[in-house]
Amino acid sequence: MKCIYCNCTESRVVDSRPTEDGAIRRRRECERCQRRFTTYEKIEMLPVLVVKKDKRREPFDASKVRSGIIKACEKRPVALSEIEKLVNRIEASVCSQPDQEVTSERIGELVMDGLKTLDEVAYIRFASVYRQFKDVQSFMAELQQLLDSQKKPEETGA
Repeated sequence: MKCIYCNCTESRVVDSRPTEDGAIRRRRECERCQRRFTTYEKIEMLPVLVVKKDKRREPFDASKVRSGIIKACEKRPVALSEIEKLVNRIEASVCSQPDQEVTSERIGELVMDGLKTLDEVAYIRFASVYRQFKDVQSFMAELQQLLDSQKKPEETGA
């Protein structure tokens, strides 16, 4: 591991602990300059391929999911830490499935399910782009479904 201060490749691990997303956080000390820095190690998994609508395949990229969620949450009171947790849950779900391929539709549904509980406006923003509503009626139908799903817990007394 290269020291970020002096580029020395010799360092020792001072502290090591797991993170919420399954990575390992390591505090290191450079052997040359004695300065400390933090690294994160993540287990490398077999690549999962995303099957697009046109049947093309490309490697799963969590940064694309993150980018879409950040756009949907723009100017909304959603903490970046909450977005990261959602991205990590989606990535874990995609990578833990037995199949090495996942459809872009499945990823879109995972994002929408997460956004629905995170921020309803962000959910509607994402859904409007993802589902490509053809007219106001289809958009209103999606809004009505959201409103109906909110009423159900209230009606059951939950």
